Amino acid sequence: MEARSDSTKQAEVEKPSRRTFTEAARRTQIVNAAIEVIADAGYAKASFARIAREAGLSSTGMISYHFAGKDDLMREVVAEVSRIADAYVRPRMEGQSGARARLRAFIEASVELADAYPKHVPAMVDVLAHLRDDDPSRRDFHGTLESAMDVQVERMREAQRSGEFREFDPRVMVTAIRAAIDATVTRAGREPDFDAAAAGRELADLFDRATRRTER
Repeated sequence: MEARSDSTKQAEVEKPSRRTFTEAARRTQIVNAAIEVIADAGYAKASFARIAREAGLSSTGMISYHFAGKDDLMREVVAEVSRIADAYVRPRMEGQSGARARLRAFIEASVELADAYPKHVPAMVDVLAHLRDDDPSRRDFHGTLESAMDVQVERMREAQRSGEFREFDPRVMVTAIRAAIDATVTRAGREPDFDAAAAGRELADLFDRATRRTER
């Protein structure tokens, strides 16, 4: 009887962990299906019924169980794409030495992200375009972008102080780089034969010439 009691207790301890893992996996499955549907059909047509079919779910009830509504699911789409982008770009930058090499890695990885995850970036752009201005996810996303821009501006100032970069307005330069990346990624989503790696290299070459200090 004692052994059976211990076994029961162990099962009771393990069950929540298994359930938590299963629920997390199901949420990920639904989010990935939502990304596919939004990228292919657009935000307006991303109904729970369509997402459930994409995810292979028998009913929309599974989505409603994990998400409070469409807005809740869309916020998780934005969060998931942001996590993937950071995980893809950051290691490329951290593996480089020097401001010029890190800037090149940032630009190339940001453009190649569209090739590695062709559905993710277009889906996030579409979601953000439809979220209300006061939506927490929209505010958080833009707040994260602003914080990242501040970090990039300060790194450029450091590179200017060290003599690796020439003198220019760092915020203007960071804004131009981000705009160029966004425009290039948009092209990638519209042109099936778009060469993201080549475009990333060309864009990196352009801004390397624009930022580096040259000897007179």
